[in-house]
Amino acid sequence: MSKLIITKKDQAILTALADGRKILQLGLEPLQEKAALNSIYIGKVQNVRKNINSAFIEIGGGIIGYYSLSDNPLHLFADGTWKKDLRQGDEILVQVARDAVKTKALVLTGRLSFTGKLAVLTAGKNGIGFSGKISSRAFKSSVRKALETVDLDGFGLIVRTNAEAAGEEELLAEIRSLKAEYAQVIRSAPYRSCCSLLYQGPAAFLAGVRDAYSSQLEEIITDDPDLYQALSAYLKKEQPKDQEKLRFYQDPLLPLRSLYSLDRALEEASSKKVWLKSGGYLVIEPTEALVVIDVNTGKYSEKKTLKETIRKINLEAADEIGRQLRLRNLSGIILIDFIDMTEEEDRKDLLTYLEGVVKKDPVKTTVVEITKLNLVELTRKKLHRPLHEQLAALGGQKEETKENWV
Repeated sequence: MSKLIITKKDQAILTALADGRKILQLGLEPLQEKAALNSIYIGKVQNVRKNINSAFIEIGGGIIGYYSLSDNPLHLFADGTWKKDLRQGDEILVQVARDAVKTKALVLTGRLSFTGKLAVLTAGKNGIGFSGKISSRAFKSSVRKALETVDLDGFGLIVRTNAEAAGEEELLAEIRSLKAEYAQVIRSAPYRSCCSLLYQGPAAFLAGVRDAYSSQLEEIITDDPDLYQALSAYLKKEQPKDQEKLRFYQDPLLPLRSLYSLDRALEEASSKKVWLKSGGYLVIEPTEALVVIDVNTGKYSEKKTLKETIRKINLEAADEIGRQLRLRNLSGIILIDFIDMTEEEDRKDLLTYLEGVVKKDPVKTTVVEITKLNLVELTRKKLHRPLHEQLAALGGQKEETKENWV
């Protein structure tokens, strides 16, 4: 069972997912976030770059996003029509699909998606998919039959993990609600001005509540009155079954951040070196192009054979790497240099074990292969900025605040 801890730190909302005293996930959301993930705008095309088959679109406030023409062959214009051609000055509906990362602009899409606790509805797609964590064939078959009562023409649907415990009626009700949200956006667009916000994606701390596995979430805890009110209102409207899990923490002698050692967790999640219980350690190096992780024997001193030593450290490292990817929100291409294993069977066992570890991650993570250089290659879907960039942005915000006071 896990706990979701939500508090404030400096000029940001700090969210942490804890399993006992172990922190599994951390996130920092500026109080004045400019463009929340999944928000929908009437964007204005600034320019179309045929050489890279993309466009750059302004969504207001000087924010310009990258829009792939390959991924978006049709464009939904503000007047409700779909067209193939796109020109400078056109006004189209776009959704924030990915946060800005380092020097890269945020990513926009024309395939509008609406995410609920149980399902994701996407316009302009077709087909029904299921979370990879749902393995019951009977459940999938039953849901497909129940969905025959819902008109999904022109929509793609993904059934999320939480749906398995919720039941078909609740799932169908949410899908109808998501379709209604889409219809409202389409109806309102022709009457709104350029760069208008048509749909506000939930704040990251509320999305964290929505995306948590209900069956594994024991408590949602905050010590901030404003956050408590926002959480209470959200749960009442969207997740009434989870209302009883919300708790307001009050203890003037022991702040919530101290109780769960969140400042220390942030500091450790920013460190390049991570020690393992065995005495081995990881070195984690995020770069512009990819993330590199090196596994070392370190201070390991148990009296075992070399083969057993390497196997134990590598398996322990696999567990910790799975945690660190979530904790630091590292994504994209990830290369892991495990300690070399001479036996092919041991390498296969390590890959299988690592696959089991990353399967627990709510963000799609795929173990690709062992390369010819004996590096294990993973990919993890990019959604939010990694934690080190969130911390850097918060630091810059603090410096800006200081300058304003001087």
